[in-house]
Amino acid sequence: MAVSKNLQTRMNKLAKDRAMFEQAKDYAFDYLGGVFEREVYPNEQALQNLKHFDEPMPIEADDPNKILKLLHDYGSPATVATTGGRYFGLVVGGSFAPVMAVKWLTDVWDQLAPLYVTSPIMGKLESVCEQWMNELLGLPKDCAMGLVSGTSMATMAGFAAARYELLRRAGWDVNTKGLFGAPPIRVVVGAEAHSSVFKALAILGLGKDRVELVPVDDQGRMRVDLVPQLDGNTLLILQAGNVNSGSFDPIDELCDMANKTGAWVHVDGAFGLWAAASESKRYLTKGMEKADSWSVDGHKTLNTPYDCGIVICRDRNAMITAMQANGDYILYSDQRDGMLYSPDMSRRGRAVELWATLKLLGKRGVEELVDGLCERASQFADEIKAEGFKVLNDVVFNQVLITCGTPDETASTLRNLQQSGECWCGSGKWCNTPVIRVSVCSWATTEEDISRTVIAFVKSQKAIIK
Repeated sequence: MAVSKNLQTRMNKLAKDRAMFEQAKDYAFDYLGGVFEREVYPNEQALQNLKHFDEPMPIEADDPNKILKLLHDYGSPATVATTGGRYFGLVVGGSFAPVMAVKWLTDVWDQLAPLYVTSPIMGKLESVCEQWMNELLGLPKDCAMGLVSGTSMATMAGFAAARYELLRRAGWDVNTKGLFGAPPIRVVVGAEAHSSVFKALAILGLGKDRVELVPVDDQGRMRVDLVPQLDGNTLLILQAGNVNSGSFDPIDELCDMANKTGAWVHVDGAFGLWAAASESKRYLTKGMEKADSWSVDGHKTLNTPYDCGIVICRDRNAMITAMQANGDYILYSDQRDGMLYSPDMSRRGRAVELWATLKLLGKRGVEELVDGLCERASQFADEIKAEGFKVLNDVVFNQVLITCGTPDETASTLRNLQQSGECWCGSGKWCNTPVIRVSVCSWATTEEDISRTVIAFVKSQKAIIK
């Protein structure tokens, strides 16, 4: 009992220690003040300094100020500057300072968001975000929205709703009977689908090796003329934003084909679904409102803080039934209970960051953000081609694929580029050709950042030629 009281006394004292929070604030401001000009990837010294975290588990309690200082002195330099303007890897956006301020506040709230009774504010904000998202993306106003960690989980949630509903129509309750002996579900997907699609199919027992792969064109778009005959037993998976080329499947035509047969259509739009918020880019997602479910990330194109995945489903009952858990201790209400719309019971309050970002930007701001990212990607493609590099894709959104002549030259250029710290780009393969993949996702990326990155490309290529 004495030990417990000692701990409570110490923690109560620390909870009132404003100086500790002021120190954290100063460190955060110091980080934010340099993130736009610092090296994007940690240098060798910063990586070596991570050894300061190698120690035995402490026996006694440590000083929180020393903990903060350790993180600032050796943790901050070893971070990747994903919130700056020259990070072009993994299709991850930056974040807006006012929303980070909101996150600071709500991190102190530390809300658990499965039920309205565990956090009324999170229930309210999820409800508001659901309405705003449907309106922003031009989806039916009564679609249901769930918040998860990312598009991988959002895709799985959408597939779970599809699995439940397709089998229900066939007279089978997958929730009670499982998949043993269930009527087969056909899965039709483009050959360039994201790996998370196949992962979700595997986890849900739909089998990643039994899908019907549809050939694609030279930009990775599903060939409509080669789509097999669909039926009411089919899950058709479309792509809004190929992870390499940024291309979009012909959504409108394919949704029409599916709707005639009763097939379920899921649109995987991790970063590309936001094209629907832009008047100039909306043509890319034309017809997507005819689909049944959609998955998208807030932390990509919308630039919410990490992590913020969103699943949207036309059939609210299918989504709730696929996700719902029951127990005497689970206190459902007549308000928004977030766990009905996602696989997680223990879930943090992502809604506040999504709400704050949408409120901060408004419809016009989201459109300006989307258009700006596309403009910077086009600028990059133009400037890099002028330097003799080859761009392999039609730049329709925010993705640019570059090669440097031979595969070895491409790989060496990328290695030099990443080691320079000047920017960070990822690798990939396109039509069996190694490429450098540039994903323009951050609001912070300026015209100068693009030109500076192109110069870094040129220097990195010249370094291997010498």
